[in-house]
Amino acid sequence: MTASSEPVRGAGAPTRAGRTGTAAKTSAAATFALVFGVAALISVLTVILAWIGLLLGIIGVVLGIVGLKMAGRPGVTGRGVAIGGLVLSALAVLIGLAFGAGITTFLNDEAAVDRMQQQVDDLRDRLD
Repeated sequence: MTASSEPVRGAGAPTRAGRTGTAAKTSAAATFALVFGVAALISVLTVILAWIGLLLGIIGVVLGIVGLKMAGRPGVTGRGVAIGGLVLSALAVLIGLAFGAGITTFLNDEAAVDRMQQQVDDLRDRLD
């Protein structure tokens, strides 16, 4: 028996798409939503790159919504990936907005800025 005459394993068995012989594809938008969500969360948690993380998070939310809609089509999977990307992106946006609000509140408080300036001056005097 040659390799070409042997029956293929799993031939004729239904796949996730419900059809025989074709595999379901994961939505590219769902995958990118997850990638953008992870990148956004890491960027926001570094605080220095919070504005980049906020932007990546917004893009990730949009891609997550598109990924959820695409996952509803026949032959396309990735609903869980889209939900994960959507959750991480939304979390990054919320944390980024909280950091932005906190920094803005701090900078608009003159007493807090004066205390910070006093601490910087004290540290500068210790170095000399």
